[in-house]
Amino acid sequence: MLRLRENQLFRRLCVPVFALLMTGSVLEVPLAQADTLLIDDFSSPDLVSALGTRWRGVSDRVMGGVSEATVVRAEIAGRPALRLTGDVRLENDGGFIQAALDLDAGGGAVDASGYTGVRLVVRGNGEQYGVHLRTPDNVRPWQSYRAQFTAGPAWETVELPFADFVPYRLEAALDTGQLRWIGLVAIGRAFAADLAVAEVAFYR
Repeated sequence: MLRLRENQLFRRLCVPVFALLMTGSVLEVPLAQADTLLIDDFSSPDLVSALGTRWRGVSDRVMGGVSEATVVRAEIAGRPALRLTGDVRLENDGGFIQAALDLDAGGGAVDASGYTGVRLVVRGNGEQYGVHLRTPDNVRPWQSYRAQFTAGPAWETVELPFADFVPYRLEAALDTGQLRWIGLVAIGRAFAADLAVAEVAFYR
């Protein structure tokens, strides 16, 4: 009797799986259940992210500044990476360069409410850099949610919890269910920026 029950249980478990395999159906795991949501590992040679959107360089020249940004994909210490370089200058009320990425190809938002924060694999020239996030609450170009990290000379994993992101020039709290944009930023003081990023992801 015990063996009969075991056989019945085996059939109940295996038959649905076999049917899925025969029909070509695929079981999908919701993104919110994954340990990470990869934004980019820079495996694409043309800076198209894992989300299907493209990284672009932006500087304070859009508002009259004179800082210069260069954003390229490069092989650095054996890893494909995004490299952000340039001189951050403060003239004409400027002071930033960045690599920016829309998170949704259709101009919408990504729901990251099931995740804890942003994970980066970085190296650089020992300077402090920032990650900026934007949501529909950011209605002015200068508004964002900001966290900082230091990029040293060796590859290092950095985790920035969403709770550590500070609203800049707005009062609304960060809505992680409506993330539209992420920026890797050198900002706030005059210095030579050289930041390499081998991975960007949301982590649980």
